Amino acid sequence: MTRMYELRQKEVINICDGCRLGYVSDLEIDCSKGIIITLIIPGSGKLFGLFGHEKEYRVPWDCIKQIGEDLILIECDTDEIFVDCD
Repeated sequence: MTRMYELRQKEVINICDGCRLGYVSDLEIDCSKGIIITLIIPGSGKLFGLFGHEKEYRVPWDCIKQIGEDLILIECDTDEIFVDCD
């Protein structure tokens, strides 16, 4: 079992292109089923990350291939998961 705190300590890397996306900042959870739907990773900040983020990576749980001690490996098209913040 992994805790949210532990997920936030792991860097997310896309194995398709080797892109380092960053660290998990939040999760989208389906409370009725008790499952994680999406990992949310902030994109680059507006001004050194001080004033929020315009875009974020939203990684569907199905794209996760491996959760290791220090890394989370995903396999997906980075352009498709980089979206405007809601």
